[in-house]
Amino acid sequence: MARVNHKLVKQRLNEKRSSITDRQFFSSRILAGHFEDMAEAQTRRYHYNRRVRVSLGWSPFDRSFVARTDNQIVQINAGHEFVTGVRGRPKRYQIVCGLFTHELGHVLYTDFLAIQTYMNFLAVQRWYPSPPPLKTSADIRNETTLWEYSKADKLNMEALQAVAHKIDNILEDGYVENRMLNNFPGSLGYGLETVRARQFETMPTVTHIFESIMQVMLSYAKFGEIKYGDEPLSDIRIQTVFGLLDDIDRALTTRSAKERLCVVSLILVRCWEYIREYCEICKERLEEAREAGEGNSLTETIAKALGKLSGSSSIGSGSTSAVLESAGTDSSSTEGKRAATKSAADKEKDAESEETNTGSGGTGGDSAGENESGESASGTSEAENADGGGGETRKQETTSAEGGRIPLVQTDSVSEPVGGMVERNDAYEREKYDRAASDIERVLDKMAEKAACTQLENERIRELNEAAQNISYGNIHSGVKVRINRIADVDEELVEEYQTISPPLLSISKQLQKSLLQKLKEERRGGKQTGLLMGRRLDTHALHRNDGKVFYKNALPNEIPELAVGLLLDESGSMSRSDRSSYARAAAIILYDFCQALKIPVMVYGHSTGGYDDSCVELYSYAEFDSFDQDDKYRLMDIAARNNNRDGAPLRYVAERLSKRSETVKILILVSDGQPADYGYSGTAAEEDLRGIKREYQRKGILFVAAAIGNDKKNIERIYGDSFLDITDLKQLPVKLTSVVKRHIKV
Repeated sequence: MARVNHKLVKQRLNEKRSSITDRQFFSSRILAGHFEDMAEAQTRRYHYNRRVRVSLGWSPFDRSFVARTDNQIVQINAGHEFVTGVRGRPKRYQIVCGLFTHELGHVLYTDFLAIQTYMNFLAVQRWYPSPPPLKTSADIRNETTLWEYSKADKLNMEALQAVAHKIDNILEDGYVENRMLNNFPGSLGYGLETVRARQFETMPTVTHIFESIMQVMLSYAKFGEIKYGDEPLSDIRIQTVFGLLDDIDRALTTRSAKERLCVVSLILVRCWEYIREYCEICKERLEEAREAGEGNSLTETIAKALGKLSGSSSIGSGSTSAVLESAGTDSSSTEGKRAATKSAADKEKDAESEETNTGSGGTGGDSAGENESGESASGTSEAENADGGGGETRKQETTSAEGGRIPLVQTDSVSEPVGGMVERNDAYEREKYDRAASDIERVLDKMAEKAACTQLENERIRELNEAAQNISYGNIHSGVKVRINRIADVDEELVEEYQTISPPLLSISKQLQKSLLQKLKEERRGGKQTGLLMGRRLDTHALHRNDGKVFYKNALPNEIPELAVGLLLDESGSMSRSDRSSYARAAAIILYDFCQALKIPVMVYGHSTGGYDDSCVELYSYAEFDSFDQDDKYRLMDIAARNNNRDGAPLRYVAERLSKRSETVKILILVSDGQPADYGYSGTAAEEDLRGIKREYQRKGILFVAAAIGNDKKNIERIYGDSFLDITDLKQLPVKLTSVVKRHIKV
């Protein structure tokens, strides 16, 4: 086959790039891998030893969720109207990035074990980790009626747990988003800001009493401000949340999940009058749904109703705790806005207790005025940032390459600064991240390159099969089908498997390359070679030497490889024993890396048959002389033991391919653990077929090496004669195969 036509690859890449739709882009594995890489790079500070998986889908008619996580996989429905409701791929990318950031926050900072424990305690009418502080007689009365209600009916307890879980999810949303905004101000933080701006924009004003309390609570927890609409500040729903502001603030800033759960318990008690009424309404809704044949459970009914709150997220699940950190509190990105909201609340209280008090809190009054008109208190600063205002940014540019990491060092102490203080920056404005378009361009290029290479690989597979059909395999293989199999699109699993097992194997390859690499570079580069015992030119600068090495010559650069290698692996069922296929795979990885480093053309194939009563020779193309996508090393991970072995047809195919090469030395290495064994192809007739193929292609300049790794070594030696290579110790297989190649390298 001809070398890669890079112009053709580029042409196909541009064609694919221009035809990628939003559905293809936002549901692609490449974009999911992009987010996984971002998460891996950003979470390394926590020594987070589990890779965050991302699953992107496009389901426009699935309104059940837009993003969720089970603490192992982050699922995002990019076809949800929350994403598609904005125009333009860059803006949609920011929305998806923001949704991913939110769910990543839950993975990192949510203590799922503590939440499970809380629900288990609640199921037996107990508070976890401790009872909430009951400061008034109303609180004591509410707690008593809460437990009585939960004991009266299993459905009541189910409803209570569902509401408690949603309250905790609201507090967790506010907490993790503030943590993510503070800790990751780059592309992740900007994407989250974009999501939050869209959520606040679509957030309704207060309506139904308990749902409104939850909406107001969510608005304050996430955005630090509340949309009042036409309702006065004296509205009972707003005042209920105002009475909980200090407790919500504590839940948003503490790193302790237990403290947040204490706040959940307090909210249940303080709001019990409205929660009980709401639970009864939801029970009636469930009954009506069941009569219509649609209802499932009360938990789902409540989750569906409260899931419609603007800005809310799907309740996460998991069985792990948060990343390990020192205890304490965090500053909040909405601290300034929450301070303004609390100021408005305090002003309202003062107005109620003293009519003549006009208040001097200018900040709170301004904030209230803006909220009463339905506008965001951050509207001005966001508009300024959209025009490029907001000053110098500290956000870092996202890159496709990994950077250096700070090495771990042994330290005896840390510095002890003095005079430190905690202060609030009310003038903070979000930092603009204006490189989203370039991020998308980079991902699009990867997708287009992947699509172009996949198309070219599919075309290559067709060419290989056509070439296979044009080879005459002899009468003994008459009527036998030959099929070439090659992975067109390498999946992530193969890549991860290779990256897991390859380091020690590649180190062996590097050791084997050491003595040759420099000499080969010099030969390819050309130049003056001195210190020769014989030659036509005398080196006047070396006449003082006593060893006679006084000659030199000028060597021309030699870019034409003098050696080509073909590796053919037996993948019969018997290769599964004694780890033979594992050693064969390891040998292929080492040999392939060895040849690639030395710029030696190499081809790796495996062979087996289709199984019982299937006269089809299956050839597996793992590495070709010319690669489109540079993923052949990952394809080697697919090497495995399969069915029978009809050696003649695969041997002739690989030998024919190798004989077409222009290199001076062509080595064909066979790795097998026994005699040919297929239905109608075995015994002396099959052996004679193999010997005939060997003699034929030896005359065409092919050098055969048959490495025997099983108990059938005598039979293999009888078949291949002087080409036989005994591999008694399987651990020596990679070294011996590369040594064969090294012996034929001319330097």
